[in-house]
Amino acid sequence: MRPFRISVPASSANIGPGFDSMGLAVNLYLTLEVTQSEKWEFNSPSLTSNDNVEEHFIYQIAKKIAERHHSTLPTCKITETSDIPLARGLGSSASAILAGIELANQACELHLSAEDKLQYGTEIEGHPDNIAPALFGGLIISTLTDNEINWLQAPALDVDLVIYIPDVELKTEAARQVLPDSYSRDHAATASGISNLVVAALLSSDYKLAGKMMEQDMFHESYRSELIPNYDLIRKEAKSHGAYGTVISGAGPTMISFAPKGGGQTVAEPLQALLPNYRVGVLEIDMQGLTVE
Repeated sequence: MRPFRISVPASSANIGPGFDSMGLAVNLYLTLEVTQSEKWEFNSPSLTSNDNVEEHFIYQIAKKIAERHHSTLPTCKITETSDIPLARGLGSSASAILAGIELANQACELHLSAEDKLQYGTEIEGHPDNIAPALFGGLIISTLTDNEINWLQAPALDVDLVIYIPDVELKTEAARQVLPDSYSRDHAATASGISNLVVAALLSSDYKLAGKMMEQDMFHESYRSELIPNYDLIRKEAKSHGAYGTVISGAGPTMISFAPKGGGQTVAEPLQALLPNYRVGVLEIDMQGLTVE
C-alpha cells in the first residue's frame, strides 16, 4: 500500500432556512496521513494511547465499510490533524465519517464511486446536508426521499464568510430537542417560501436579498437562538459592519456571516474585539471537497 493523505473540509449546514437540506464546505480541514505498518498506530488528539485504536470513530467507520465489502483493513500508521472544532456546528462528525469511508476505500482498494461515498455517509449521518458539501465542496442543496439522495452543487458564491466560534459546545441532540415536532400548514408554507427565496437569491448573486431572507428563517433559528451565546448581538453588529446576513452554523453554537467579497475582515476585526473569548475569522468556501493525495 502506497502512503496517502486524506483531507476533508468542514461544513456549515442549513444556511438559515435551508434546514437539513443546504450545506457549505469551508476551508477548515481534517487530515489523515496514512502509511502501512506492522501494527496499528493512530496518532490522534482524541486518543490517549495507540492501544485504543479500536475506540477511534474514524477507525470504526473504516472497519465497517471494509467489512461491508468483505475486506479487512491492513494495519496502518495514521496521523490525524484537524482545524475543525468538535460540537460547534461545523460538521466535525461528517468530516470524520468521510475520512473513515475514504480510509477504507484507499487502504482496501474498494474503488468506491462518489455516489457510493455519499450514500454510505448519509446512511451513517442520517441526512446529507453536511456530508454532501464535505464530499463535493461548495454550496450543496440536497434532499433524501425514499432512500434516494438528490443533490445539486450551486455555482461558486462571490462572498467572504466570517465565522464566530465560542468556547462552548452544543450537541446536535440538544439543539434538536428545542424544535417543535410539527408546523402548521401556513407556517410551513411561509418558511418554505423564505428558503426558496434564499436559494434563488444566491443563484442570482443577489446577496443582499439572500442575507435578508436568511435572517428570517422560521424552521429552527428562532427556537435555537436561546441556546446560542450572543445570538442577537452578533447578528446586529455584523450587519452594522457590512455583512449581508448572519446565521447559525448547523446546530450551533458557531455563527457565520455572509459578507461582500473582500469585506470579511471589516466585519471580523470589530467583532473579535467585541467577543474576545471567541475565535473570529474570515473563511473561504472550499470548492474541492474531499481530496486524496
